[in-house]
Amino acid sequence: MNVTVIGAGLAGSEAAWQLAQRGIDVTLREMKPEKKTPAHETEYFAELCCSNSLRSDQLENAVGLLKEELRRLGSLILQCADATRVEAGGALAVDRHGFARMVTEQIRSHPHITVVPGEVTEIPEGEVVIASGPLTSDALAERLQSLLGADTALHFYDAAAPLLTAESVDMDKAWFGSRYDRGTADYVNCPMTEAEYDAFWKELTTAQEAPVHGFEDKMVFEGCMPVEVMARRGHDTLCYGPLKPRGLKDPRTGKEPYAVVQL
Repeated sequence: MNVTVIGAGLAGSEAAWQLAQRGIDVTLREMKPEKKTPAHETEYFAELCCSNSLRSDQLENAVGLLKEELRRLGSLILQCADATRVEAGGALAVDRHGFARMVTEQIRSHPHITVVPGEVTEIPEGEVVIASGPLTSDALAERLQSLLGADTALHFYDAAAPLLTAESVDMDKAWFGSRYDRGTADYVNCPMTEAEYDAFWKELTTAQEAPVHGFEDKMVFEGCMPVEVMARRGHDTLCYGPLKPRGLKDPRTGKEPYAVVQL
């Protein structure tokens, strides 16, 4: 038996690995390095195009529990993530290049996996797993739409995170710490009062935006939303999202701020 897996991202690499570990021959089709999207930078599999954090690694919440279940199932992604993790408090964050390189090496060296480079424009015969993700090439996306219906939409929005220099942060106001003091104190927490948050929210919702690229779409992915889109959904949306102060007490006051930017 042979199974074709299309796409060598996180899902495709894991699917190929799990099949191969069970003695099933896998043909892994990946368009890189022959063809890349504007979001791709390397030739490696499982390339992280956005955050290097895989979120919480704590057993008392759903995403942490899922990671432990994957570890017990022999997940390649979790093996490589654990081997290349960097300090991030209670979260599992990785050295993105080291992580992708390790996944690629493990996949390419597996005796039951054959990697075939090049873009896939037609779905092959036989048993096929399509794991091409939001960066599916136009040709394959059109083919999928023809099979699944015109309402099928595949889109990607590059919500790029800004880079800040350490010396630009006023550490007389900010402090190092992790939420609920879990793990090590690896984050810089920048607190906001209610007045400061109000001014920030107003500027953010009225600021000029950078034009989107051709491969981006205004139909944003709900699970990874640009901060300005989130802010426009309501004044308090960010306070219950990425700027929530829960579990972060300002050591100067002993109280939770109105909002916190974690770096």
